[in-house]
Amino acid sequence: MNTTIVVAVTDIFFYTKVRDALRPQGYTLERIRNQDEVAEKMTSTQPAALILNMNDLAVDAFKALETIQSNPALRSLPILAFANHEEVDTWRRAKELGVTKVVSRNEFSARTKDLVDELIHPQPAGQS
Repeated sequence: MNTTIVVAVTDIFFYTKVRDALRPQGYTLERIRNQDEVAEKMTSTQPAALILNMNDLAVDAFKALETIQSNPALRSLPILAFANHEEVDTWRRAKELGVTKVVSRNEFSARTKDLVDELIHPQPAGQS
């Protein structure tokens, strides 16, 4: 089973929280540090999922999503994004560009492992 998660989070402290939540669960993380790495890391790693910070200054989340959507092999990739909860337009646009699930930064911090598990191993409707 593929356990590689590409993480587009450039804040080192926040990335460390993500890493500490996911590595003990057996996930391998591949970090994107800037816009130029998006296409290369997405195609070279064949990830199981992508975590995307919609408010990152070093990685333009919308450009990253457009890059992913332009590659037929990546279009069905599960994507977990987080953004400030008051940014309604960001959430709407993220969904339009193929994000599987968008949550607030606080929810992401509190439930990182569970959110990733739900993304990679979705439960049929009506089950939890």
